[in-house]
Amino acid sequence: MTAAHDPQDPGQHLLGPHVVGQRVVIRRLLRGETGPSGGPAMTDLLGTCLAWGDGRCVVQPEEGEPVEIAIADIVSGKPVPPRPSVRMRVSARDAELHTASLWATVETTALGDWVLRTDTAPIGRPRRRGNSCLAMGDPGIPFDEAAAAVRAFYDQRGRPPYVQVEAGSPEEAAFAAAGWQHDPTGDAEHRLASLTQVRRRIGRVPDLASLVADGPRAVATITDGGATWARGEAAVDRDWIGVHAIEVDPAHRRQGLATAVLAELLSWGAEQGATTVWLHVETDNAPALAWYDALGLTPHHTCCYYTL
Repeated sequence: MTAAHDPQDPGQHLLGPHVVGQRVVIRRLLRGETGPSGGPAMTDLLGTCLAWGDGRCVVQPEEGEPVEIAIADIVSGKPVPPRPSVRMRVSARDAELHTASLWATVETTALGDWVLRTDTAPIGRPRRRGNSCLAMGDPGIPFDEAAAAVRAFYDQRGRPPYVQVEAGSPEEAAFAAAGWQHDPTGDAEHRLASLTQVRRRIGRVPDLASLVADGPRAVATITDGGATWARGEAAVDRDWIGVHAIEVDPAHRRQGLATAVLAELLSWGAEQGATTVWLHVETDNAPALAWYDALGLTPHHTCCYYTL
């Protein structure tokens, strides 16, 4: 007959190398301590598993420093669902309102809940994000009148009328029905994450980037002999930091330069009090999507553009 297993014996759990990167709960022995009933003392730990191997498990709790646990001391444990994120409950409109902060020269005009955006000093081709109407929510007037107001606003400024809408939203359906045309080159995911989480996933990187800040905006660059190898920009709006325009010279890609630029921008953002990082990434940019997946930046919604 097989002996029954003592549930307090270490080693019986649902953990292993497969839980690295996942949220877990672990009950472990406290060696040398006695519990209330006279048996071995135990304690529970909830957090993200950072490493598993060489006889140890490393867990990052919600607060404080990582905790190293001897695998032999684990009594029980299992993966648990990710903690519900307050950030993910933010509306698409509220998330997109941070976009105007990316450039100092973008001015905004309200049309009910909609926001007409225009760049008063564009450099090169006008950016769609800074020269389009954020059409999310209630414009406060009938749709046909609101669409006409958008067209008139950009006609007066010599710009093509663009609206940014959430993919699959009633606003998208309304503009399509009104004859506005989808511009597929602008489809992008809005991704966001805890700034601390992203910095933790980046880890230590070489201090290669230099940063120049101007109020709530900053530019990080990596140069050599006057040549720019990599650069990126960021803007802090309340406790959100938006990252954009991360570029690496094709001759110097796959050397970790983009990561070094991002690390510098996020370090600056943390100093400014930012706790959430967000960005847009084109839906057809597979390398960037994979990179942001690895950093823990989660898709919040997808936005697209319509024009006449």
